[in-house]
Amino acid sequence: MKKTLSIILVFSFVAFICCGYKPAAEPDISAQSAVLYDPLFGEFIFEKNADVRRGMASTTKIMTAVIAAELYDLDAEIEIQPKWCGAEGSSMYLQSGERLSVRELLYGLLLASGNDAATALSYIYSGNPEDFVALMNRKARELGLEDTHFDNPSGLDGETHFSTAKDMAMLAAYAMENETVASVAACRSIRLGDRYLKNHNKLLELFEGTTGIKTGFTKACGRCLVSAVQRNGRMFIAVTLNAPDDWNDHMRMYEGAFSGLSRSDIVCAGDLGTVPVLSGSLRESRLYVNEGFSAYLRPEEQARIGISIKGARFCYAPVRAGEPYGELRVLCKDRIIFSTPIYFSDSVNLTEREGNSLWDRIQNIFRRKNL
Repeated sequence: MKKTLSIILVFSFVAFICCGYKPAAEPDISAQSAVLYDPLFGEFIFEKNADVRRGMASTTKIMTAVIAAELYDLDAEIEIQPKWCGAEGSSMYLQSGERLSVRELLYGLLLASGNDAATALSYIYSGNPEDFVALMNRKARELGLEDTHFDNPSGLDGETHFSTAKDMAMLAAYAMENETVASVAACRSIRLGDRYLKNHNKLLELFEGTTGIKTGFTKACGRCLVSAVQRNGRMFIAVTLNAPDDWNDHMRMYEGAFSGLSRSDIVCAGDLGTVPVLSGSLRESRLYVNEGFSAYLRPEEQARIGISIKGARFCYAPVRAGEPYGELRVLCKDRIIFSTPIYFSDSVNLTEREGNSLWDRIQNIFRRKNL
């Protein structure tokens, strides 16, 4: 490891292999459309009618949650208005005049799949839910979801309300990077005052490591499910649209995804290598990092992870032990998936002859003139 990283300091080496992992046998999936997505490498491991536009029912609320979490003060209390109550379909049963925080509405949105919570969140922005839906569509374009369009924030059927399994997977990956959305989606149940909300996502209990994200159903769309599972720091995302056997569909896909993974120590804490030090009492200083990084990978994936050092090829004395030198980055394709500071291990002082440098001689000439 030390020799490799010393070379990296000079050449900033990164290596990748272009081929991705595909399961040996494709799972038997009941869904009309399905994908299994690997956010680490940004690749789809399994696809079935992945680009076909379909209604996505209440999985729509993933985007509603993203916009609300990014737009609003989560602790702001909102007085519930009469027209927000009694929404068609699933509900958290809002009552006119009660006060709830935006965060509490998010729990009602993602756990109880409350269409009334979606309505409330859409009205808060400007008093016009169409403006909120416009933000949802703008965000879809920003994320490159070219086959997605929203008519409403709840997921009720609409003529131009659609997405694809691929788009929903990429949306879910983005949503799970939001700490608020991820924590709410992972919550199995919560009591909010007199309300007890239980998450509709049964996969949280059925499959180890499930961390989200949203269920959906209408007669026209069928059963829809977007889920995320994380084990040992490795996450996969599955999407099924119109799936009679959605729970088992997802578990079958995940079983293939997690098979064959083993721990790979990409960076170890401690000694990292050396960097040359010029004009110093020592010719070099050792370097170290306080934090290591490991990932669960297949053997063929390990060479796709790169290491890069951000730092000078050489330094000038003096340097002090414990001072920062630069930054170590672990890369997957062009994305930084881990970074940590690099520090000097050794103090290196200026050599005595540096007192006779050109600059020192010039300073001495002016000192003598001022005597």
